[in-house]
Amino acid sequence: MSHQYLFKYIIIGDSGVGKSCLLLQFTDKRFEPIHDLTIGVEFGARMVTIEGKQVKLQIWDTAGQESFRSITRSYYRGATGALLVYDVSRRDTFDHLATWLHDARENSNTNMTIMLVGNKTDLENKRQVPTLEGEQFARENSLVFTETSAKTAQGVEEAFMQTARMIYDKIQKGQLDPGQVAGRQTARPGTAAVPSGGGGNKQGCSC
Repeated sequence: MSHQYLFKYIIIGDSGVGKSCLLLQFTDKRFEPIHDLTIGVEFGARMVTIEGKQVKLQIWDTAGQESFRSITRSYYRGATGALLVYDVSRRDTFDHLATWLHDARENSNTNMTIMLVGNKTDLENKRQVPTLEGEQFARENSLVFTETSAKTAQGVEEAFMQTARMIYDKIQKGQLDPGQVAGRQTARPGTAAVPSGGGGNKQGCSC
């Protein structure tokens, strides 16, 4: 199917917060309880409609391990949207958000839309990060906030779609130039280019 816009997303956050599961739930509408850790970068895509326009979302799921940070940083180029993910049942993944956010803002377009995602709300009985705390972090850092469960699909569709609508709105207002390119690809008008290079192999990630 042809598309009028191409938005590149990057999913970032600690290892094991459910980045791969969010991608799979959004693109394939399914949940894999056992996931290998992402090695390098994985890729998925889905066509959506925003205000009658066909928009292709290219979504890059990155490895959360420190050893892959240099690879992850290269994929910020050309990204118009990012999902910054933590696990509501693991305090340490929330504590590391500031580092991920610094990386995102240091290596990306200044107008990139960043959605803060508290994942694994299905583990409510193990919750370590209150919703209000996530909301406060988002507010203090000018982020959009939502909570999701990649397992039950709660909030997943809206996390990706709200980000897409905000990107589209920035384009309409002239705040974002989607024709700006990154890497070696050349984008046609209405696209954000994807850096050259393929996805990585998967070896493992819990959702």
